[in-house]
Amino acid sequence: MNTRVAMALLGAIAVTSATYAQQGSQPQMPPVAGRVVLGITVEETQVVALGYRASKLIGASVYNDKAQKVGKVKDLIVKTDGTLSYAILDIGGFLGVGAHHVAIPVSQFTSVKPKIVLPGATKEALGQLPEFHLE
Repeated sequence: MNTRVAMALLGAIAVTSATYAQQGSQPQMPPVAGRVVLGITVEETQVVALGYRASKLIGASVYNDKAQKVGKVKDLIVKTDGTLSYAILDIGGFLGVGAHHVAIPVSQFTSVKPKIVLPGATKEALGQLPEFHLE
């Protein structure tokens, strides 16, 4: 383990222990950043590691089930409850000029790794979908 990481962990444990010792019979106060370690647990880290980073998905090419490139991921739409709902695809265009943007429900994708796959898609069919206007 890296020495800095070990020292940071020991410091965090010491701060957390001191905070809890000082609280004693006092009413519980909400955690304050800098006084109590905030973030995710080791178990949550393992779950997060199973997901996909948005920065790796945005800009990635999208293929159909015949391995033909049909577009690129331009953006992702997250609902207010935190779930991913739509991928905004760039269809056509060159260097972002003249691209047609369409919203595709993420449930229609069958694969993300090693490639993002949208079965049955063609550039022509996606070009016929209503344009999604980026704001």
